[in-house]
Amino acid sequence: MGKYIKFFVVGLFFGIVLVKSEAVSWYRIFEMFKFQSFHMYGIIGSAIVTGVILLSISKFKKIKTIEGTNIRVPLKERGLTRYIIGGIIFGLGWALCGACPGPMYVLLGTGVAPMLIVITAALLGTFTYGLLRDKLPH
Repeated sequence: MGKYIKFFVVGLFFGIVLVKSEAVSWYRIFEMFKFQSFHMYGIIGSAIVTGVILLSISKFKKIKTIEGTNIRVPLKERGLTRYIIGGIIFGLGWALCGACPGPMYVLLGTGVAPMLIVITAALLGTFTYGLLRDKLPH
């Protein structure tokens, strides 16, 4: 149970950061997709740089996970086409609903009830992919 409290606290902190940085603002997302503002690109870029630095430090210092295993990023299969198509689908969904997966839950927590529809659709899409995965070209 204590482990779940840690996850809850981290999620709560993450949600507060997203709200305060305006990363869940539909207007900010709209601005980004119209290339009118650097705000969201700055947030995304700083997250990427932070992730690269933290992964490099964990690799260099051989930091372990809670379970005691080394932190490692598994190699991805090569295939530019599937990443481009997947990125386009992800970006279109993001642009249409105004939120990517993390902020969907944050927006629901801030009282934006229509996010229940978006979350349901995202879960249904994930479930459908799971059913069709073996039949899709990868």
